Amino acid sequence: MTMLDEVDTGRLTRIARALSDPIRLRMLGMLAEGRSCCELPDPATRNVPGSGTPAGICVCEFQEQFELGQSKTSYHLRVLKEAGLVTEETRGKWTFYQLDRQAAQGALIRFEELLRGGAGRR
Repeated sequence: MTMLDEVDTGRLTRIARALSDPIRLRMLGMLAEGRSCCELPDPATRNVPGSGTPAGICVCEFQEQFELGQSKTSYHLRVLKEAGLVTEETRGKWTFYQLDRQAAQGALIRFEELLRGGAGRR
């Protein structure tokens, strides 16, 4: 068995850091459930520019849900994005976040391999 390489170690460390905060875990839970999780309003009612309805959840909706200021909310979402767990879509002044399910699943698989002793095998 070979050890984790630097790239894999860095990636898993960013993910573990992102998962180490209760607010970020709750944000991921919201994103996993989607817009139906919290009876969020239709983005069309907020005059969001662009065509079609954004798939993700807006920063302002996280602010309302967690009673956080814009900078703290953005910080938590940036940590999740840097870990590769979420993607963002910007429309004018609005930014929507969505769970990257493929990346999250890949991370779970790598953590499982690591904990089972197969860090070097794929």
